[in-house]
Formats: sequence, C-alpha cells, structure tokens
Amino acid sequence: MNRPALAAEIEHTLREALAPSSVEVDDDSAKHAGHAGAREGGHFTVRVTSPRFAGLSRVARHRLVYDALGPLAPRGIHALAIEASVPGER
Repeated sequence: MNRPALAAEIEHTLREALAPSSVEVDDDSAKHAGHAGAREGGHFTVRVTSPRFAGLSRVARHRLVYDALGPLAPRGIHALAIEASVPGER
C-alpha cells in the first residue's frame, strides 16, 4: 500500500465531496507501528473546514466525512481521526 498516494487521494476525495475551505491529511501510521491493525492499513488524521458542516452536530459532520471516504476504506484506511469545523469555528 502506498500511504502517501492514499493520503493524497483522501485529500482529493474530501475536496470533491465537501468543497472545503481547507483540508489537511496527516499519515499517523508510524505512530502505530507494531499495533495489530497497522498491518491492515494506515492511520490518518483529517482536518476539514467546510461550510457544508454549518448547523450539523459533530456526529453528522463525521458521517459526511465517512460517507465521502467509504469507498477508500478497503484500500488501506484502518483508522481515521476527524476534526470537522465550519469556517471561523476553530
């Protein structure tokens, strides 16, 4: 699995699905080396700021991110940490 390519694909997918004002994807896999799940895929943190999250609960925001990335999960996403905000919220 090519994790840098997967991280770039995660970013591209989120840009297409959520039209964010900002998106960052960090590959945290090295922090989880030796963890049993690390063999199944990478650990990623995504920080997404999008107007699409306005008025949504934290759970609903996360669902939008998971829905967008669902097709990529079998290709190497084992764990995903999500920070989802609207512009000006952070």
